[in-house]
Amino acid sequence: MKRIMGVYDVDPFYADRFAEFANQKEQIPFTAIAFTNISKLQSYSQKQPLELLLVGDDIDRTQLVEVKAEQIVQLSESREIIRGEIPAVYKYQASDAVLREVMACYRVNPEKVPLTTVGTKSTVIGVYSPINRCGKTGFCMTLGQILARESRVLFFNLEEYSGMSRLTNTEYTTSLSDLIYEYRQGGYTHMSIGTVLHNWGGLDYVPPVAYAEDLVELKGDELAELIARIAVDGIYEMVLIDIGNLGRGMEPLLELCNVIYTPIKEDCVSAAKLEAWQNYLDESGRNHLWEKVRLLKLPRLGAVWQTETYLEQLLWGNMGDFVRNLLKGQKGGDKM
Repeated sequence: MKRIMGVYDVDPFYADRFAEFANQKEQIPFTAIAFTNISKLQSYSQKQPLELLLVGDDIDRTQLVEVKAEQIVQLSESREIIRGEIPAVYKYQASDAVLREVMACYRVNPEKVPLTTVGTKSTVIGVYSPINRCGKTGFCMTLGQILARESRVLFFNLEEYSGMSRLTNTEYTTSLSDLIYEYRQGGYTHMSIGTVLHNWGGLDYVPPVAYAEDLVELKGDELAELIARIAVDGIYEMVLIDIGNLGRGMEPLLELCNVIYTPIKEDCVSAAKLEAWQNYLDESGRNHLWEKVRLLKLPRLGAVWQTETYLEQLLWGNMGDFVRNLLKGQKGGDKM
């Protein structure tokens, strides 16, 4: 059962809109309810205590004495937030940014988090190739956006220098590094995703690590354990991973995948690299992973595009058509 998050603000439109937005986010473990009347808020909380209450700057704090709420977060109208006993977030920013900061402020009591969460295990899709400059990342982002039109999809990019910030024109304040740190400290719960989550074209994604060194220090089995935990939580139907350099020992991630898409190129060097990878899997006792591999010859992208519109042009260009045909073929009976 989801917990209740109350939104109390003198502006009824803001409270209603934000509550509606929060309820559309299935990875957020709250049912959001808007309040613009203190009496209704007090009466409701007496019958159903709130797990979290967001309150506007203009609200008289003495009115909240009779409100039963585990935690309170202030919706500040100023970017210069004064840190006090009550955590605060700037209310006049994008709703997903507000929600992300609210989740970062929220601290769940350990005894309220079950060790396992009831849910359907996610399908894990990996995209890896030993061949460089093969269109892997563009394919991943296009695949993720198209899958997200019909399913709940979470995307991870594990490259050292992904360029995601530039491609999405988004400045990230949190990233995969924060999620890994929380997991290592034993503080990860199924609500942790909400503190780092971003969205592009309907696709939820965790921003890549801020520094390449964070990946160097990361063990493949550690990351596989985290993603397996996310998959078991069942918040997402699919988890899509753009796997970078397997030299960091990322084979445990391949073990986790239900399918591995491998973009290839038609030249002798690329063929040699692909053969070398297959031989490595055989010699290391992982030849069973080859059964998951789906080799893909991606379409040529043609002219160089502008960075600002690159992802949209992928979606509606040759790459988008390729992915839609690929998925259509799978629905016709081919195994993903």
